[in-house]
Amino acid sequence: MGIVLHALAAAGYVALAVMAWRALRLAPEAPAGRHEQIGLAAVLLLQALALLDGMFSDGSLRLGFALMLSAAMFLGMIVYWVESLLIRVDGLRLLLLPLAAIVALLPIVFPQSRIIANPESGWLRLHLSIALAAYSMMTIAALHGLLMAAADRRLHDLAMPVSKDDHGIRQTLGRMFDAMPPLLVLERLLFRLIWIGFVLLTLTVLTGIGFSEEVFGKALRMDHKTVFTLLSWLTFGLLLIGRQVRGWRGRLALRWTLAGFALLLLAYVGSRFMLEVVLHRG
Repeated sequence: MGIVLHALAAAGYVALAVMAWRALRLAPEAPAGRHEQIGLAAVLLLQALALLDGMFSDGSLRLGFALMLSAAMFLGMIVYWVESLLIRVDGLRLLLLPLAAIVALLPIVFPQSRIIANPESGWLRLHLSIALAAYSMMTIAALHGLLMAAADRRLHDLAMPVSKDDHGIRQTLGRMFDAMPPLLVLERLLFRLIWIGFVLLTLTVLTGIGFSEEVFGKALRMDHKTVFTLLSWLTFGLLLIGRQVRGWRGRLALRWTLAGFALLLLAYVGSRFMLEVVLHRG
């Protein structure tokens, strides 16, 4: 049943992506319609059922890199869905929907997972919930940053001569960026997401300390997850300080954002990918 639900969720994301790109070609100025928002809500419900089945189907708590990534993307899509009700971010859906379709398929392609010890621990449940929320918020922030970089690059490219072969591509990209808010609005939104993500990441560290104290009798176990999480937390913290004190923005802020996100991925998803897929260990 879980495989069917993951496949249906991926198919739903693909259908929405096709609709979004078709709408961009036919009516670039038109915002995403209510039917798209309702359709996305339905797909999110399917993915929620698929994740619940994958994580709790046999009465235990299971996690793997594919389920973790899918869950983080699922929460990120919820953030986008709420965001789209408040501000026009149509350009972002053109990137998010195809990516969400790929990520929704990962638990089918890489079904490996492991049973999580101490599932009855309140600290563990709280820690995992907040960690997933932090992952999703920073994922959306990283994608926002990439879109900002692409939009900034487009502004510089507008002054360059265009060949006939590049004209169609530039026209399509132009329509895509026309469906996005101005760069300054995107930048404010990016740092709002990073602030929320940083608070969640701080809570992830604190609840991890509580869980470690409860189960292992010490505040921090300096394994790879802890090290990479702390490095990511430090990177985002320095970025926010640099923003407040030195006014960091633009490409400098983007580099710090992507560096912090890469470290966060390595904290769990990257390490589980190496163990489960490359080394075939649980």
